[in-house]
Amino acid sequence: MTATSLPVPLQTVGLLVASNVFMTFAWYGHLKNLADRTWLVAALLSWGIALFEYLLQVPANRIGATQFSVGQLKILQEVITLSVFVPFAVFYLREPLKWDYLWAGLCMVGAVYFMFRSA
Repeated sequence: MTATSLPVPLQTVGLLVASNVFMTFAWYGHLKNLADRTWLVAALLSWGIALFEYLLQVPANRIGATQFSVGQLKILQEVITLSVFVPFAVFYLREPLKWDYLWAGLCMVGAVYFMFRSA
């Protein structure tokens, strides 16, 4: 089975999840790994990581746009972002797990409902 034989929603979500892993490391990984470096070094390394995010995110949105509206793609992206960020924050950055993540996730469920209800 090739990637193009997968259903569009699965291709889109898979690429967005992979993209978000790179995005999360680019945006927040430097807080742990490069805390002793200048912001310029952190920014340049983060941009290098972000390139891989874009190499996955752009095709994800192009593929997804064949079946989803732009608003649906955006809220899908946000749900995936939170789903990737929370484990990253807890396990990699050692941030405490807070109830606020659950409440934010529940708000996202509402957003998903409203964006996809007329689909």
